[in-house]
Amino acid sequence: MPGAEHAACLPRRIDMPAPAFHRTLSSAIVERLRQGILAGRYPAGTQLRQDALAAEFAVSRIPVREALFQLVAEGLVRIEPHKGAVVAGFELAEIDDVFDLRVLLEPRLLARSAPRLQAADYEDIEALDAAFEEAVGRRDVARWGELNEQLHLSLYRHAALPRTMAIVGALLQSSDRYTRVQMNREATLARAMREHHRLIALCRSGRTAQACEYLAAHIEAVRRDLRRLLRLTRATTATARAQPGAAVRPERKVTLSSDAGPGSGRPRPQTAGRRRGPPRQAGEPR
Repeated sequence: MPGAEHAACLPRRIDMPAPAFHRTLSSAIVERLRQGILAGRYPAGTQLRQDALAAEFAVSRIPVREALFQLVAEGLVRIEPHKGAVVAGFELAEIDDVFDLRVLLEPRLLARSAPRLQAADYEDIEALDAAFEEAVGRRDVARWGELNEQLHLSLYRHAALPRTMAIVGALLQSSDRYTRVQMNREATLARAMREHHRLIALCRSGRTAQACEYLAAHIEAVRRDLRRLLRLTRATTATARAQPGAAVRPERKVTLSSDAGPGSGRPRPQTAGRRRGPPRQAGEPR
């Protein structure tokens, strides 16, 4: 993000309320960690410790903690007992496995369910669609995947294929974090809302075969976005590391690499006497 590298080095005494300052730093840290995870610099299972990240960015632990919770909401990081914040797995092969099955099974469910949907069903479906739009407007990342899953399953509710429904429910839960990452851009969010509207309209008008084709294309579009995002991020990182004179640091287990994020500068080293954040509470990321 523009100015992110500068935000990480701002002096502590600034004319800005403390919560706003922490949000600014948190956004910068989120962006750099997100890029590092998507670029593959942090393999699945890598610990992200608050104290190490705070030292790397020369900040207190407060914005680091906020950044880690944001990445948990996006599905890129999970909280594990006795470990704290850990990078979640995110591989192209897993994405293809999940989305291959979704493209195969979800149109089958819709083909069985759509002709049986009644007016009361559409009231529920459109309420979920409205809730999704509201969550987008609030930038409530944690709700995007949940509401997307509920909206899809509500369209399949009358399929009368319980085993297929159970499989698809599990697949939608697996793709929840992919959905949140993929929709973390304005253009993609706007397209997702348009496609949901169109899919519901096709079902309402009785064009079931067309709705099934549209659903398959909708799922494939998410897959393409995810693959493009991962490949672009990893290619950008590889190009940056291949530049003449670029310092290539060895991978470190717990600290944030200083070359994370396109165009980012090196954060200022931590100085002595740094004020530490409040002590960690039980159950929060370390």
